[in-house]
Amino acid sequence: MLAVLEGFSVVWLIIAVGWFVGRGDVLGANAQQVLSRLSFFVASPALLVETLARSNLHAVFGRPLLVAGASALLTGGAFLLVSRRALKRPMAEALLSAMSSSLANAANLGIPIAAYVLGDASYIAPVLIFQLAFYTPAYLMLLDATTSGRRTTPATLVLQIVRNPMILGAMAGLVLAGTGWRLPDMVAEPLHLIGGAAIPAILLAFGMSLHGKPLAADGRRRDALLAAAFKLVLHPGIAFVLGKYVLGMGGHALFAAVVVAALPTAQNVYVAAQRYNVAVATARDTVLVTTVLAIPAMFVVALLLG
Repeated sequence: MLAVLEGFSVVWLIIAVGWFVGRGDVLGANAQQVLSRLSFFVASPALLVETLARSNLHAVFGRPLLVAGASALLTGGAFLLVSRRALKRPMAEALLSAMSSSLANAANLGIPIAAYVLGDASYIAPVLIFQLAFYTPAYLMLLDATTSGRRTTPATLVLQIVRNPMILGAMAGLVLAGTGWRLPDMVAEPLHLIGGAAIPAILLAFGMSLHGKPLAADGRRRDALLAAAFKLVLHPGIAFVLGKYVLGMGGHALFAAVVVAALPTAQNVYVAAQRYNVAVATARDTVLVTTVLAIPAMFVVALLLG
């Protein structure tokens, strides 16, 4: 438990530094975007290659992947029903809100949490692979089918998947793990140094993003708060039940699966809301609320699971 507390402390302290940097505008107006892009396109893929190359493929594609996929689908499906039946929202808005309630921020916060709290960045691989290769494209296709905006073809979605630097980094690492190949030192050492920039860049940018963003008041605050409750309570709760009672997981593996499910809503949900001009305030506020409350929620998970 002490190691978990130390891991959360490291993450919170760097986020706090980022918040102070953003509050003081130390790095300029575009610093958050630059740090985020540096991490997403360069440093995080390098970290995934290095980490997954040493991983156990059964641990990546076995029960953790089943828990990640099933818990997200059940949570999103439940919120879709609530949004349609109880809140009486249009289908496109209900889909976007369901996405907000179940799509985890696996890259920007998941990688640091996996590295510092769970002890191994490879714990985030199952949810990254599931979301980037299946879950997000499925939602985008459904949103295309229910809106009158630009249509996205299956071929376009496949290209978006295979061009995603996170997917490319994860696939390269998994190939190395499956074949037993080792990168030569002249490649591995620069990769290690670049990957080392991922976590501090992510957390600093994350902290900067928390400064000065109050909740909107446009009549959809209830939707956002409900989606946040689904993301931080129901999603990890379903992951726990599936992992422990259906798949027989226990110990650190179960703890990792539940913590990953308690990650906040991914910021690309807000990007999708802007693209389709649907539930923009709901997506933005859900991202904000879950981002602020996620680490306390994960700490509660740590306390409950011992």
